[in-house]
Order: sequence, then structure tokens, then C-alpha cells
Amino acid sequence: MKHLLKMLDLSKTEITEILDLADRLKYEKKHAIPHNLLKGKTLGMIFEKSSTRTRVSFEAGIYQLGGQGLFLSSQELQMGRGEPIQDTARVLSRYLDGIMIRTFKQDDVEKLAEFGEIPVINGLTDFSHPCQVLADLMTVREYKNKLEGLKLCYVGDGNNMANSLTVGCLKVGMSISLACPDGYHPPQSVLDFAKDYNNFELVSDPVNAAQDADVVYTDVWASMGMESEVAQRRAAFKGYQVSHDLLKHCKSDVIVLHCLPAKREEEITAAVMEEHANEIFDEAENRLHAQKAVMVKLMGDDS
Repeated sequence: MKHLLKMLDLSKTEITEILDLADRLKYEKKHAIPHNLLKGKTLGMIFEKSSTRTRVSFEAGIYQLGGQGLFLSSQELQMGRGEPIQDTARVLSRYLDGIMIRTFKQDDVEKLAEFGEIPVINGLTDFSHPCQVLADLMTVREYKNKLEGLKLCYVGDGNNMANSLTVGCLKVGMSISLACPDGYHPPQSVLDFAKDYNNFELVSDPVNAAQDADVVYTDVWASMGMESEVAQRRAAFKGYQVSHDLLKHCKSDVIVLHCLPAKREEEITAAVMEEHANEIFDEAENRLHAQKAVMVKLMGDDS
């Protein structure tokens, strides 16, 4: 494991190792046990998309590991003035020990890894959100004490979250049912990956997807960069809401997850959001621990 570019790149063993390390780091933080595993290391954090959880969790995480994070807005880098990303990769490799980038194009992340000489972590692209899904799987395992054999129902847009959840769930032995409106399905590359598994389904009716689900997951109908599509998407996604009516079709001990930020009364009702706040905000916290595990795996002295 040299980089974390997308969930497709990780094996089941690598996912499990990251989750196990994340559990350990979470325990040590809770009990004030120091873990200066990246002492003296520096992580450059490139942001083309705004962020709350990604920035704070990475910056706090590298500090807690004994290292330092540098916030690098794309508009403050020469990238913002047209410097090729391959040149940025070569330069930053000579200053830093790792790069996290939160951007639009998956190809930009891949080029950073190709031309750089240090680990690259995908903090989010329009195609993939691996850090979020590692935190999601960590949360599911905390609540259910296992992953294999569980069913996750995803309701909403076939976006980076649907892509990454599909790959992550299938790799760890979970079933996943996606409920997406026509025209908002995941890309063909993800569907091609999933067709080799008999525990994947893509349906149009959220009720069908939710049958006997252990976990229900949703995301906003219009992600960053889609502001011009808000009205169109509200119409297309009408009925694709995580509500009490939908949860009646799930298992009685179902947990609800959301990658946040949430639009209450759109993709999730306020009542469900508040009733399942423990799971959702444990999930948000676990971004910190899962990402610390990724940084240690990639940037640690024994990596």
C-alpha cells in the first residue's frame, strides 16, 4: 500500500489492517496514551473543495501523531495559476512526507501519485471518497461487532459515496443495495466491479433496497459543484428520503449513517437524523481515527 487513491485499490486485508489500527489509535486517544508515530513528519493538505471534517480531522490527526499539517489552498499554490500537477507533485515530494488532496477530478489524484515520490491520500474526489468509507466501515463494525454478512442500503445519488461504499462493502463481505433514480446511477466502472458479486443490487425503489437492512446510508442530493442542479435534483430525488416509513422495512436494530453535511427534510428527516445522531456523529469522529491509521500505514517509518 503506497497510496490511498480509491477503494478499488485496497484489498480486504488492507482494509482490515487499517480498521484494526484505527481501533487501536482510538483507544489510545481515549485513554491519553501517546502515539507519536509520525514524529517530525509533515503532511501537505491541498484543498480545491471546501471542508469541515476533512480539514479538521487530518490537521488534528497529524498533530496527535507527532507531525505537522500544512493547509494548502489550491488558489494559493501555483496550481491555481496553471502549474501542471505533475510539477507540483515533484516539488512537494522534496518538501513533505505525504500529501492529502481534496479536489474534483480523480485524475488529479492519480497524477500526484504517478509523478510524486511520497504517499498521496485522496481526501475526496467526484469519483471516490475512501477516507469516509473507511470511517463508515469502522463505525458499522463498532455497532455490529462484524462486517461480513451484514446488509447496507444506500438511498440517493450514485455519486462518490455510492461508488466507494459499493466497493468497500463488497470487499469486506457485506451486501449492498443501492436505490438510485434513473439517470443517477454509479458509473459503469463501479457497476462492472460489482457484477462479479451476488450480494449487490441496484434498484429504483428505496423500499426494495431497505428490506432487512442492517445499515441505512444516505448523502445530500446535490454535492459541491452541483449548485446549478439543485431544483432539478430535488424533483428527481423526491421519495428518496430516509424516514421512519423507510426504516420500518429494515431490521429492528438498524443503524443510520450519513457522511455529512446533511440537508434535513431532504435526503433524511430531522426526526431520523436526531434519533440516530449517536451513530452519525460517531461516524464523523471516526474520520479522525481512520485517517490517522491511513497516515501511519503510508507515512510511518515501517510503512
